[in-house]
Amino acid sequence: MAEIIKLMQGNEACTMAAIAAGLRFYAGYPITPSTEIAEMCSEELPKVGGRFIQMEDEIGSISACIGASLTGVKAMTATSGPGFSLMQEAIGYAGLCEIPVVIIDVQRVGPSTGMPTSPAQGDVMQARWGTHGDHPIIALAPGNVRECFELTFRAFELSEKYRVPVIVLTDEVIGHMREKVVLPDPSSYTIPMRPMPESPEGYKPYAADPNGGVPPMAPFGMGYRWHCTGLTHDENGAPTSKPSVAEALTRRLYLKIENRTSELADYFAEQLEDCDLAVVSFGSSAMASLSAVRRARNEGYKVGMLRLKTIWPFPTKTVKSLLAHAKKILVPEMNLGQLALEIERSAGCGQPVIRLGKANGELFHPDEVFAAIKEAL
Repeated sequence: MAEIIKLMQGNEACTMAAIAAGLRFYAGYPITPSTEIAEMCSEELPKVGGRFIQMEDEIGSISACIGASLTGVKAMTATSGPGFSLMQEAIGYAGLCEIPVVIIDVQRVGPSTGMPTSPAQGDVMQARWGTHGDHPIIALAPGNVRECFELTFRAFELSEKYRVPVIVLTDEVIGHMREKVVLPDPSSYTIPMRPMPESPEGYKPYAADPNGGVPPMAPFGMGYRWHCTGLTHDENGAPTSKPSVAEALTRRLYLKIENRTSELADYFAEQLEDCDLAVVSFGSSAMASLSAVRRARNEGYKVGMLRLKTIWPFPTKTVKSLLAHAKKILVPEMNLGQLALEIERSAGCGQPVIRLGKANGELFHPDEVFAAIKEAL
């Protein structure tokens, strides 16, 4: 099988990965800076027997994807901040009903319409907490174009395996940046499949081990009869108000992701073993951060780098272990402290956490991060 060598942008890599993972249904609404994903899906999906629909808005987009997924088809949509906000209620529905779906959020400056063509990373907390109630979620953050491919493919694997919405958090820079990327032949990938029941007899769509089990999912139209409701439901899908049933369902949904936090943790680490200062970042902010860290090392400063690829569930134990030797932590991000807040809350190990936030629509320059490193030390 031949490798593929291409000069591509992040949005293109996301699309290629999704199709390689078995994407056959895309519903979306154009929004900067994610529109290239929709455009490419409209061209490429028909070539592999898939379907593309431009919906009237983002609410319709995510809802159409949920409907397609219920029939057994792998479905995805893409958006940016304002559209992501509109999708939140339906994301909660997918979480409660355990419907696999992948959402690409190419972040831009907000709140509201903000600066549509400028990069930001302000959707970190929305990705986890945008939907009301207690719900499971996985959010992955590519740091370059190749990782847009790798983590979008992984998003489909995780979504299908755990029957959960998975969010890929990129940003305008990652989405539009072009890099030479070497990829395996897409035919070499194993297409991820969701757990399936063996027989319609006695099928219960939400019956699973209470400690985070994932129930098999029968596609609509294949002889299985089951109820899919956004109301709290029992193992058969029937609505219920029984406190014990509601508690068991909510806890199982929570545990099926939280129990696997260590397994889901994905990161890049460099020279953390002896560092006085650890720089923690993600996405495009981490590119400038890594350059600054390597420059600092060359000039004799004991600095290390941690770039998170899995943002949610937040890998608290892993981060604490990796940052154990650091005396201080610096967090560069294109928002006013969303990742830093999580580091402070759960992984700070008692060290001072220095926020290096930016919300002006400009990417970090390595000199900015280097200056902050010197000041912190």
